[in-house]
Amino acid sequence: MMPSIMTRSQAGPVNLTLVLLLIGLVVAGVWIWKRVPLDTQDYIIEQAIPLGVLVLGVGALAWKAASKLRHRKTVRLKRERLIACFEREQSPEKRLDLAFTLIELNLYRQEGLEQVTPAMVALFSTTLRTALGDKQHRLRGMVASHLGVLQERSAIPLLLKALEDDHAYVRGCAALGLGRVRAVEATSKLREVMQEDWDQTVRSRAREALERME
Repeated sequence: MMPSIMTRSQAGPVNLTLVLLLIGLVVAGVWIWKRVPLDTQDYIIEQAIPLGVLVLGVGALAWKAASKLRHRKTVRLKRERLIACFEREQSPEKRLDLAFTLIELNLYRQEGLEQVTPAMVALFSTTLRTALGDKQHRLRGMVASHLGVLQERSAIPLLLKALEDDHAYVRGCAALGLGRVRAVEATSKLREVMQEDWDQTVRSRAREALERME
């Protein structure tokens, strides 16, 4: 308790010093400004300040662009490492974890994952068929939603079947997957789910999927 009390007690003098310093700087600035020749004041107001603002604006835009480029490069390098790990990994469980991580890192976009898309589709499809039982409903749901990200139309029949799963979570994820892949052939089934499913979240997912196809 003592260190926190001392920290709070020291905060007052520090803040007061900063305020006094700021006031001193303002007063000094006003004093200097009043002693600057009028021609110089006009030059500063009409040219120097706008130019400074422009330079700062350009600098801020350049910094933002550079930050975006660095971030994209970091993501790309991390994605490449994960892809290499996915291709080397032999354990289906670890491959699933890597596939989920890859898609999440890629912000649920298929672009950039073309190299491993066929392998991930096969892995997800097999998992959706075999991860049966009450305890694996969350795994089935994750696989169903991530299948849609990969834009693989051959997986549509599996997703349609998943719309009839006993668990609402799986049905909602299947609707999400169908919406992501824009499976227009699932329109009638999604309308049926939107109107008749007992779970509100599933109905909402089905409606969102239909809206994606409009």
